[in-house]
Amino acid sequence: MRFKLIVTMVNPNITNDIIETAKAKGATGDVILSGRGTGIEETKLFGISVADKTDVILFLVEEHIVKPIMDGFNEECKIEEPGNGIAMVLSIDKVAGLDRQIEAIKNKLREEQL
Repeated sequence: MRFKLIVTMVNPNITNDIIETAKAKGATGDVILSGRGTGIEETKLFGISVADKTDVILFLVEEHIVKPIMDGFNEECKIEEPGNGIAMVLSIDKVAGLDRQIEAIKNKLREEQL
């Protein structure tokens, strides 16, 4: 199996929507980190005011569900709207500790093929 890491940096007001969307599209879990930062503009980070907090949400997912999740972020969470945040996808070379998730993914793929 090939995995990707979806990294989102979002306004905390849409954190729950981001998580619900990702899980509805097949993500099996998430990690939420609180953050702040600076961007190209003095008081903004990706359209979000530096004074505001930013949630960094990580999803380690099987590569075939990346597109539905990212599409969901755009359509259902309006991540493209100014001030909502950004999402990016990173390639992962190796993964350890996901035995239960891998089994759940395999079972879901079997069900989809039937």
